[in-house]
Amino acid sequence: MSFFDTVRIAFRALLKNKMRAVLTIIGVVIGIAAVTTIVSIGQGASKLVSGEFEALGTNVILVFPGQTRRGGARQSGAPTLTTADADSIGTECPAVLAASPIVGSSGQIIYGNENWNPKQIQGVGQDYLTVRNWELEAGGFFSTSDIESNAKVCVIGQTLIPKLFRTVNPLDEMIRVNNVPFRVIGILGKKGANMVGDDQDDVVLMPHTTVRKRLNGSPLDNVGIIMVSARGTNQMGEAAKQIETLLYERHEIGPSEEPDFSVQDTTEIAATLGIITGTLTLMLSAIAGISLLVGGVGIMNIMLVSVTERTREIGIRMALGARGKDILRQFLIESVVLSCIGGAIGLLLGTGASMCANVLINVYKPGTDWPMVISIPAAVVAMGFAAAVGVFFGYYPARRASKLDPIDALRYE
Repeated sequence: MSFFDTVRIAFRALLKNKMRAVLTIIGVVIGIAAVTTIVSIGQGASKLVSGEFEALGTNVILVFPGQTRRGGARQSGAPTLTTADADSIGTECPAVLAASPIVGSSGQIIYGNENWNPKQIQGVGQDYLTVRNWELEAGGFFSTSDIESNAKVCVIGQTLIPKLFRTVNPLDEMIRVNNVPFRVIGILGKKGANMVGDDQDDVVLMPHTTVRKRLNGSPLDNVGIIMVSARGTNQMGEAAKQIETLLYERHEIGPSEEPDFSVQDTTEIAATLGIITGTLTLMLSAIAGISLLVGGVGIMNIMLVSVTERTREIGIRMALGARGKDILRQFLIESVVLSCIGGAIGLLLGTGASMCANVLINVYKPGTDWPMVISIPAAVVAMGFAAAVGVFFGYYPARRASKLDPIDALRYE
């Protein structure tokens, strides 16, 4: 008997018992749909995490101030990082592309009759846009002379345009921040929300000297944080070591003393978050895979029942010349077809569930912009696993059918 004849007979047998076939594949449908949905959401989370770190900047390293010691006692709040530290990092560390000090402030912005409290008012250096990999949509950025002269200029994010200016072009307009006038010289490109939903475009950038002296009224040269960009992803570790060595020397910290700063490599944080999301996805996929096993057991049970019910049919076919391998092949094909149909339906349902989950996350967590990821390799693996389930759980009933004695099968009532 040819292979195509065997396939035709297998399909005919399945169509005779439509309800049984539908009930058999439900377990596989649920399993494949669950795995597809979970993998999609997990990969979306991983993509979101990596996207957030890309939005943070290019190969970013963060240098935080620590605690100083005076008279053997720790003192928090004292400045430990300065503008000079940031300048030295940018010029003396070969693995560093650029560095920018950051000084934070807050206040109300007024333009005409409109006012707004932005999430961030930051004083930054000339290389800030390079570090953050942030483009300007219009205008320009402040220069070295603006920083040295504490110039009252600023660059605004996209969120401030509709809040304050509406239809007016913001460039060269004057705004007031804590009653200090500033001229808008540039508009940042859109960044969007970060991983926790905070609007990154709700920001005003100024020279760090201007923020420190004119807004914060501080006579000190301290900065809140130094943001550094390494020359390449593979140079992140080297850049971090160079920064630590430089600051140990500049701050005259001995080998046995605790540093008054900390250096954080964002690739380590991203890798850790990636491991966490990957582990959770794998664990949940394994749990969802249990339903595939349940579906496989259901296929085995149905196929065993089918063998019992069709014993006389098997006997007649064998009496007419069908060989044991033909019977084995027929029942294996039936089992694999059931699994593959269940896998295809499950894949479609899983994709639809993933899309619904993506919409719900973005609706109930506005600004998150959770990405929709449909993994083709995962879909291929899911379909392959569905076929494997059919082969594995269908082999025993098929082999049992192929080993039936034709005479005993014909006598079966």
